[in-house]
Amino acid sequence: MRTSVAERAARVRFRRALSLMAMTLLVPGSAQLSAGNRRVGRIAVTTWLVLLVVGLVTALVLLVHPSSAVSLATQPGLLLVLRLGLMVGAVAWAYLFVDAWRIGQPLTLGLGHRRAIVGVNGLLCFTVAGVMLFGAHLVAVQRDFILTTFGDGSASDAANGRYNVLLLGGDSGADRWGLRPDSMTVASIDADTGKTVLIGLPRNMANFPFRKGSVMHEQFPDGFDCDGCYLNGVSTWAGDNTKLFPDSKNPGVDATIEAIEGITGLEISYWAMVNMKGFKNLVDAVGGVTLNVRSRIPVGGLGSDVTGYIEPGNRKLTGFETLWYSRAREGSDDYSRMARQKCVMSAMLGEISPQVAVRNFEKIAKASSAMISTDLPASEIDTFASLAMKARDHKMATLSLVPPLVNTANPDIKKIRAEVRKAIDRSEGDAPKKKPKDTAQAGGKKSEKPDTGASTPVTGGSLGSLKQGYAANQAEDLAAAC
Repeated sequence: MRTSVAERAARVRFRRALSLMAMTLLVPGSAQLSAGNRRVGRIAVTTWLVLLVVGLVTALVLLVHPSSAVSLATQPGLLLVLRLGLMVGAVAWAYLFVDAWRIGQPLTLGLGHRRAIVGVNGLLCFTVAGVMLFGAHLVAVQRDFILTTFGDGSASDAANGRYNVLLLGGDSGADRWGLRPDSMTVASIDADTGKTVLIGLPRNMANFPFRKGSVMHEQFPDGFDCDGCYLNGVSTWAGDNTKLFPDSKNPGVDATIEAIEGITGLEISYWAMVNMKGFKNLVDAVGGVTLNVRSRIPVGGLGSDVTGYIEPGNRKLTGFETLWYSRAREGSDDYSRMARQKCVMSAMLGEISPQVAVRNFEKIAKASSAMISTDLPASEIDTFASLAMKARDHKMATLSLVPPLVNTANPDIKKIRAEVRKAIDRSEGDAPKKKPKDTAQAGGKKSEKPDTGASTPVTGGSLGSLKQGYAANQAEDLAAAC
């Protein structure tokens, strides 16, 4: 059966209408340049080509210097321009699709073809605009995260080639920032390689000095030796005496830094306060964290009944479970708890890969902004993100200033500072390797092989004991000790 001239003409018009929309999808403005308003077409095509060149050049730069991606993604001004550009682009591209539909003369098509063209045009229009508007939304989330989380102060230089970041864990809700920190850890990071040593300080340390010349040193020249005064109480004391810190936004944190510097001899570059309850949202945002649970960990017990247990095994824990793995005290002690917290830090570093970060970007950003308070300026985010990526390629070492190494009631500060220096030197490769301790040996025999935990006691979920020490608290390879 022969096709009539009218039917052939209708098919040609239909294919032409589809072609105009395909041209708009591949090269926005090309449909107008060939069959519509050429001025609009020239502007659109020129803009598209410029953006394409910029995109290719940016991709090439990122391929050669991957760390530049973080730098670009942490500039609030650039992010604002990108967000506005995506929003304008979404509207403009949608307009070009509608105009391409008009140029295709839909009223000259048959009813079936007309419906098909409307459907295809609508699909392309909403898909392209929707993707760009969603991209604008993600950019807005990133920008808000940077503006609300990070400070706007000046950057600190590395001290002796290292950044020393004080990590404070608040075992409380967001309404209790600045009260007694539940955990204190200094992350000493090599400014070139990213090699990291985690230095843990117990909250019950007493009779320690403050950095000379500091506000707290003037008040306690002989050390924090008052009745019932412990390291985690420094923040509370400063909060009750804010008049001594007239220029401070966070007197409790500043006073705690003065104590940490007095104890370790390190110069603290930045601080970050982590809301432990908000931490579970971050864990959930990355899809959970894999931990080696060495013994049953109770859920509850902090002023309430134990409601369940996290069973032993190599397990993927949810945010709720990870929180209790980190904070459980029932059947354990503060020092085994510190060891478990170090294991969580190590696991999280390995868990958050670039692929996971991209896939769960919005959830991570929202969880992080609710979880962290810090004085790290936005201008330094790219530096620390780059160091974090480098750190993934190295073993993370730990040193905890706890028994049996340190008498927390009457600490030997000279010994502490010497141990800190040795731990950092070993991390940098400038000191002899530490000999294995009895806690990592079977029957007291010397062994160079990493311990599997088969012959070592497990106390409170941590490898080791209070008397012998916990493996994760004193380790040159934290991941292996966990």
